[in-house]
Amino acid sequence: MKKLIAIAFLGALLQQGAVAQEHRLISLNEVLAKVQEANTNIRISGLEADVAKADYGMSSAVFLPNVSISHTGFTTTNPLTAFGSKLNQEVITQADFNPQLLNDPNNIENFATIVSVQQPLINVDGFYRRKAAKSTFEAKELQFKRTKEYINFEAHNAYMQLQLAYKMVAVLTKADRTAKANKKQTKDYYDQGLIQKADWLMAQVRASEVNDQLRQAKSNLQNASDYLGFLMNADPGTGYEPQAELLPTPTETEERSATLENRADIKAMQKAAAAHTANYRAEKMTFLPRLNAFGSYELYDQDVFGTNAEGYTFGASLSWDIFKGAQRFAQTKKGKAEADKAELQLAEYRSKSIMELQRAQRLLADAKSKLSSSELALEQAEETLQIRTNRYKEGLEKTTDLLMTETRYVQQELAYYQTVYEYNYAKAYQSFLTKE
Repeated sequence: MKKLIAIAFLGALLQQGAVAQEHRLISLNEVLAKVQEANTNIRISGLEADVAKADYGMSSAVFLPNVSISHTGFTTTNPLTAFGSKLNQEVITQADFNPQLLNDPNNIENFATIVSVQQPLINVDGFYRRKAAKSTFEAKELQFKRTKEYINFEAHNAYMQLQLAYKMVAVLTKADRTAKANKKQTKDYYDQGLIQKADWLMAQVRASEVNDQLRQAKSNLQNASDYLGFLMNADPGTGYEPQAELLPTPTETEERSATLENRADIKAMQKAAAAHTANYRAEKMTFLPRLNAFGSYELYDQDVFGTNAEGYTFGASLSWDIFKGAQRFAQTKKGKAEADKAELQLAEYRSKSIMELQRAQRLLADAKSKLSSSELALEQAEETLQIRTNRYKEGLEKTTDLLMTETRYVQQELAYYQTVYEYNYAKAYQSFLTKE
């Protein structure tokens, strides 16, 4: 009885797991929309751009004033502080000049409200640092754009892989049915003494091989579906099926300009190099003096938040760090090295991008030629299989010849859909590399 209950419970769990696996059709446009909306890498890149924008906003301190308000209170019997507090409160009388009171004053309370303003006037290094922050922010925005383009391409490729996986399963399912039918028919021939045992064993081996290939294809299909869901940041329990079949994409957008200068990632590298150059110039400008204005408006009273006495201070300061232990010389050399490094990285990246585009163009041309050949090979294999199948049913073909022909046809069909995928991928990749 316990065994029956355990079996029933296990069956319920398996059934529940099967129901939990949601299966749905999905279009390429829907995939791309969901990826742009929810993909984690895109969101991270967007936040990096927001951080750079905030850094650029903070750099506005180089020309905007710094305003602060403070209110402090204290009580004291310190001779100097007590006399100064009375002066600030404007309550000094003749009696306060009594030497005994000057040396040993009574307890006094003082409350001060101070509004301070600091205004940068000339900070040349700060201007260059702000310029560097702006270039960094623009570079991050361009990187964000390129990240969205790359994830869009990756999602498109994942969708095509899912299409290919479904085609592989469909082809091998059909091959599995054919192999099982041939196995049954071969068994009948063997039982009738029309063929040898080796032929019957060969049919069994073929059926087993196709079944193993089908099982592997189904695993690949699930992997492709899971990856597509990952890119969309979707529920991992959902299985996806493409609405569109795997077909060669139209050729109308095949020809594209080979210009890369307007591509977002190239522009981002240029902006990053400009940021390093601006930082280098900022380091050189630290050798120049700085001019800043300052001012304060002050309210004093013996009561909290009192306004009995007031005063103000305004002025300007010119500061010049003549020598800081060779620190600035080292910082300047470091800035120069980083600027030179950024320029070399830009040149290398541009050269590598041109090489990738040229390779993608050759890849597309090869895939297009291969697609035509694969179509002809599939047509020829299908025709040959049809002829040999009919002849085998009439007893005019050997079992080995039929199985070899069937194997070749399945291989050609799988190769055809693989070639279609490669062609579509080559076109999508070239489009991604020339995206402006």
